[in-house]
Amino acid sequence: MATVLNEPGVEGLSAAVHALRDWQCEGVPMQLHPGDLGWHWRLGARATAAAVRTWSRDGRILALGLLDGPGLVRLAIAPDAQRDEEPARQLARDVTEPERGVLDGGKVCVEAPRGSLVRELLQAEGWTDGEPWTPLRRDLTEPVEDPGMRIEVVGPGQAQVRAAVQRAAFDGSTFAEELWHTMAAGLPYAEARCLVAYDDRGEAVAAVTVWSAGPGRPGLLEPMGVHRAHRRRGHGRAITRAAAAALRELGASSALVCTPSSLGGAVATYRSAGFRQRPEVPDLCRGPLAR
Repeated sequence: MATVLNEPGVEGLSAAVHALRDWQCEGVPMQLHPGDLGWHWRLGARATAAAVRTWSRDGRILALGLLDGPGLVRLAIAPDAQRDEEPARQLARDVTEPERGVLDGGKVCVEAPRGSLVRELLQAEGWTDGEPWTPLRRDLTEPVEDPGMRIEVVGPGQAQVRAAVQRAAFDGSTFAEELWHTMAAGLPYAEARCLVAYDDRGEAVAAVTVWSAGPGRPGLLEPMGVHRAHRRRGHGRAITRAAAAALRELGASSALVCTPSSLGGAVATYRSAGFRQRPEVPDLCRGPLAR
């Protein structure tokens, strides 16, 4: 059977989320997580479905891509298929040829798991290293240190506060209360939590969303941010510890996060919260195709 590219539509999102959950395993390189789909869900189910591509063989999803902004597809591959030649060659063709409807003919990038055959095939075709990313992991078999701050779990009544901290933490963010409600209504959020940290004056200073993939599987922090007016006071470390503790309560075996390597302060914050840095993984990029 050949591997087939599909656009699953809204009705196919449940199968996509469940496939991503099943692929989260200890001991394998970090890749696209159901929480990544969950964060994208703030734009709505239709927008999320429009950004998803699946590759299936004999009715089983073997790989999934999330179109994350212009010119970037983030790939996840079933652990037992990452070195399978037939789907890897199909993936490489589909992300390379604009008519396949994954990436266009301009400058484009692919995020693929370290060690996957598709990375090697793209490199052999002339794709080169792009932006480097640093994955970090914290084991959750032991209890997490107290964050030393008041931490609240966000419900519908605190959505406005969560959204305000997000906008104050990330330049250009348009996150709003209604987007939080849309995200929280999505399938992945059934195993997620938003947390907000408050300082001694009762001001909301940091926020994070954590995503479980189910008991015994790695969970994800996406995103974490500190209010720009309250930085360099240890709030990032505190909210990150709180995030790890929340994932442990949800049954996660470890907590994962991935950040651009250029953000040295973010890497340092995660390390100070007990995360261990893993080897960098660069995107693979290709320049515009000749016309």
